[in-house]
Amino acid sequence: MLLIPAIDLKDGHCVRLKQGEMDDATVFSEDPAAMAKHWLDQGARRLHLVDLNGAFAGKPKNEAAIRAITQVVGDDIPVQLGGGIRDLDTIERYLDNGITYVIIGTAAVKNPGFLHDACGAFPGHIIVGLDAKDGKVAVDGWSKMTGHDVVDLAKKFEDYGVEAVIYTDIGRDGMLSGVNIDATVRLAQALRIPVIASGGIASVTDIDALCAVEAEGVMGAITGRAIYEGTLDFAAGQARADELNGAAS
Repeated sequence: MLLIPAIDLKDGHCVRLKQGEMDDATVFSEDPAAMAKHWLDQGARRLHLVDLNGAFAGKPKNEAAIRAITQVVGDDIPVQLGGGIRDLDTIERYLDNGITYVIIGTAAVKNPGFLHDACGAFPGHIIVGLDAKDGKVAVDGWSKMTGHDVVDLAKKFEDYGVEAVIYTDIGRDGMLSGVNIDATVRLAQALRIPVIASGGIASVTDIDALCAVEAEGVMGAITGRAIYEGTLDFAAGQARADELNGAAS
């Protein structure tokens, strides 16, 4: 089970939002590259970046901070990035600048042809991000609900060739209220590709719960507010996951 620290970027700073509200942002660091180095030193084996301004604007907005992070991380661990990615040129630029996986969210739902083209042009580098509430997918920074069923859409995108699905439970994100294990497992069981859980991790108890369902196809979990506010010690959480994985194997 991979525990993946989130670095959410707004105006060049590392922040966390509550339930996707841009006006409800807590700044945790004004130096995102230093934060990336911190998580690397803590034993992170992957980083999750979100260009929040980009997600709301529909085009990249924090490229300087992103470049600084990839320069710090180098080839040590993979970095995945989402937010405002709407064309193949942007994907190519990010991959050339050291990003390993590009996450396509709203654009995948609104323009499936773009996702299909991206998977064809950059095989092995495309992850789809699906944000849902009560099983229905949301878009545009969670501001609009669609009628799409998250499992049906994920299966369609799996056929396109995406590497993995990041599943965010909107009702849990940034609230430290625990992961929606049932919904995450239901999605993972329907797919052949891995699912990465996101939203709601609060403590090591959530790590235990996720590790218990790893065999269903849940390969990792993104954590943000919990590791910044201290309700979860990242290094201890990853060590716990490794311990449980060892016991299971």
